[in-house]
Amino acid sequence: MDQELIDTHTHVYLSQFDHDRPEVVDRAAQAGVGRMLMPNIDSHTAGDLLKVARRFPGRCLPMMGLHPTSVKASWETELDLIEKWFDRETFVAVGESGIDLYWDKSYLDQQKTSLERHIDWAIRFKLPLVLHSRNSLKELFDVLEAHRQKKLGGVFHCYPGGPEDAKKAIDLGFMLGIGGVVTYKNSRMAEVVAAVGLKHIILETDAPFLAPVPFRGKRNESAYLRHVAEKVAEITGTSVDEVAQTTTANARRLFALKPQP
Repeated sequence: MDQELIDTHTHVYLSQFDHDRPEVVDRAAQAGVGRMLMPNIDSHTAGDLLKVARRFPGRCLPMMGLHPTSVKASWETELDLIEKWFDRETFVAVGESGIDLYWDKSYLDQQKTSLERHIDWAIRFKLPLVLHSRNSLKELFDVLEAHRQKKLGGVFHCYPGGPEDAKKAIDLGFMLGIGGVVTYKNSRMAEVVAAVGLKHIILETDAPFLAPVPFRGKRNESAYLRHVAEKVAEITGTSVDEVAQTTTANARRLFALKPQP
């Protein structure tokens, strides 16, 4: 494969990689994954995220945001701490934000308010917005619809819905993040990819989570993005090179990334 792949969503700064992070980054490069984009979780992870970004400049690129499952009792303080980072560092995106109603629905209103704050940051700093949308597509669409005229864009990370909702997301100016789930037998992602085509997707791993077949159930890493690309090529009837070329171009455009030398 001659084309660069970009892992648009990996948590390589987490403790699961503390014992072999340099090897993980090297394996990614050997697999053709030139860059790894890292979404933040909360104020406690921001330091580790930025340490990895500085250790691997140009290869591990940071985002900044508050994950919706971290919207708890101290959520307002968390948002204030997160916002300060935008004056100190350069980021490729705002995120990850969004709404998660899988684990806990009691903070829905607070998650919506947090999302509104992230939308404001994305508009103010002219950055894409990375959205987490577990069991929450309707709620997310309701919030985003109110901002339709504000030139908001980004990605539905680990897109969880079907083709109809995918078209709604695209109509709102968002890409679809496709990861290891597309390789699972009971997933609808093959149907989604077939319906929307390469023009509207970017590739991701969500490492260390959601490893693709044949590594399902094990720690995920960016090198495994090749298996996602291969599955997408099979679904779309294209080559892995074509998948890499198109999805990488999509990612470069969305995150304002220059081509690798």
